[in-house]
Amino acid sequence: MKAWLLRVADKLRQSYWFIPTLMACAAVLLAGGMIQLDSYEGSSWMDRFAWLYASRPSGARQVLSAIGGSMITVAGTVFSVTIAAVVYASGQYGPRLLSNFMRDRGNQVTLGTFIATFLYCLIVLRTIRSPEETGGTAFVPNLALLVAVLLAICSIAVLIFFIHHVPSKIHINSVIEDIGSRLLKEVGHRFPRCVGKPADVEPDPDDPALPLALRRDACRAEGAQPGLVSADDTGYIQLIRDDDLLALASKHDLVVRLRYQPGDFVHAGRALIEAWPPERCDDDACEALAGIFAIGSQRTALQDLRFLIDELVEIAARALSPGVNDPFTALTCLDWLGAAISDLSSRDIPSHLRKDEEGALRVVAHPQTFADYLERSFGALAQYCAGDMIAARGFLKTLGEIAIECDDAGRLGALAIHIDRLQELAQDSLEGFNRKAVTQRARQLRRALAEPDYKRRLRDEAAWLDGTT
Repeated sequence: MKAWLLRVADKLRQSYWFIPTLMACAAVLLAGGMIQLDSYEGSSWMDRFAWLYASRPSGARQVLSAIGGSMITVAGTVFSVTIAAVVYASGQYGPRLLSNFMRDRGNQVTLGTFIATFLYCLIVLRTIRSPEETGGTAFVPNLALLVAVLLAICSIAVLIFFIHHVPSKIHINSVIEDIGSRLLKEVGHRFPRCVGKPADVEPDPDDPALPLALRRDACRAEGAQPGLVSADDTGYIQLIRDDDLLALASKHDLVVRLRYQPGDFVHAGRALIEAWPPERCDDDACEALAGIFAIGSQRTALQDLRFLIDELVEIAARALSPGVNDPFTALTCLDWLGAAISDLSSRDIPSHLRKDEEGALRVVAHPQTFADYLERSFGALAQYCAGDMIAARGFLKTLGEIAIECDDAGRLGALAIHIDRLQELAQDSLEGFNRKAVTQRARQLRRALAEPDYKRRLRDEAAWLDGTT
């Protein structure tokens, strides 16, 4: 249930109807409250101010009609401009970036402001009565009319903000910054900082705490068929409630293994979880375990760090395509990817084995390594960067900056693999001076990483840190 609620909350954040609906409801309540207040206070208090006077019914109707009519017209224009900007961004940067623009709070509030002002004026306008209509008693909610004018002034200010906001949000650097900032935030949230030397977190394959089927010496006959928890829907796994998973495994005294992770595609009936011992995985346990998954029609960044990396990779790959040929946009993506991987290089990646408070093994998740994230980002971009000298040298420069933040020999080895891979691809893709320049830079970086004082060598080599390409 919690997973479903979190998925719904994320969908509401990237909808164009939720916040405008809330603002429209607030406008209706505000209009009712102001009319009620006007019916008790009247407009005699305005006579005390020389610059403020009570309006007559005809004048009040004209003011409210002008404000309401202009607001609904501007709301239609704002909606058209917003949709045009979303379509442009989707076609220019990739369809997966559509959700980033849909969840933009500035567009949602702008649309809601104009709709709310229109509804407020419409409701207040309905209550104005002239003496001819009531047989001698007129009613003009002057306080509510004053609030309508203030709302119109606020709407003009929001319109000015919107005119600036739309072009700034669809600027490619702003798009990349939004994704990169969220990626850095997620890395900091999910992975703790390294303290001292990293501990050996790999499990013993012969550990008796592991289910028999997961041990190194288990044969097919000994590995009993586990209890299976199947998916109820078809789509992408958007969220897994890991705390609830651990609690349910402890409650039913199970050891569970996740067959998928957030971002993976599953279809109804496919097993999501394997559980041991199978006799304890009854119908109630299966139903509860299936409820910790939220499955939807698209990938989201709720728990899928790879999705944010893929978005930056997609923008860079499109920028380096022959039809666009924009290596400097690719360099911006490499800078943000490098910042995230540099941050990750100094952090502990938790073990994929999860234990409960008593120290009993309960959950076997998908193992995640620094090399996996490096492959997902720079490994995916190597084939595109190798065909452009500017992007290739920026690729190597970013790997050098990551190496300066890295202390682990295994992670440095992963960086060296991608240096060699780019050099090999560049040999086939580039010619003449371009190939020579990239090859020379790759060899220079590899020589520096092979030295014990590689950090000093990279810092002293101005070409890595001065931003030149």
